[in-house]
Amino acid sequence: MSSVRGRRLPRRIVQLLIGLFMYGIGIAFMVRGEIGAAPWDVLSQGIALHVPLSFGVITVLTSVVVLILWLPLRQKYGVGTILNALLVGPSADVGLLLIPVDQPLWLRIGFFVIGLFVLAAATGLYIGARFGPGPRDGLMTGLHARTGWPIWLVRTGLEIVVVAIGWALGGNVGIGTLAFALLVGPLCQFFMRIFDVKLPERAKAQEE
Repeated sequence: MSSVRGRRLPRRIVQLLIGLFMYGIGIAFMVRGEIGAAPWDVLSQGIALHVPLSFGVITVLTSVVVLILWLPLRQKYGVGTILNALLVGPSADVGLLLIPVDQPLWLRIGFFVIGLFVLAAATGLYIGARFGPGPRDGLMTGLHARTGWPIWLVRTGLEIVVVAIGWALGGNVGIGTLAFALLVGPLCQFFMRIFDVKLPERAKAQEE
């Protein structure tokens, strides 16, 4: 079993890093779409309007705060969890520098669609690498474990709260926000099946 796990480790590391970079690029495409961002990105947008920090830096700081909230929930950090918190924000800033602003509506819709698919594929890559959940996913599962509330209810509640705060601060809420909420789950599930790295059961349990 250990030999199988060892042979797959390089692939898992590469898959994790590519997934985290792509995740930030997907966020950047959706933000540049300007038709409504994903809930946590609405929050980062809103905060960015009030502090002299980039979108990516705020994303990192928000992730750190979320990880602090893991402590009373007794969630365990993985290597992927920490790297997610540290790398997604900078890659989003790279994407925001490269993707042009103030484009025609048809192109902005295209940006959003590209971003949604890139983000979903990236989610499949980094979760499929089995190095631990992202900060926000861990908060969701931790609250589910501690409260007994259904996953969908916890996720919906969290996202309503962050969207409301982000919108109050000036973040971009629109049809894209609704489209993200409806489509991201099925898309992520599809890509997770494609990119899941099969591990021996004992090794898999240790990773989780």
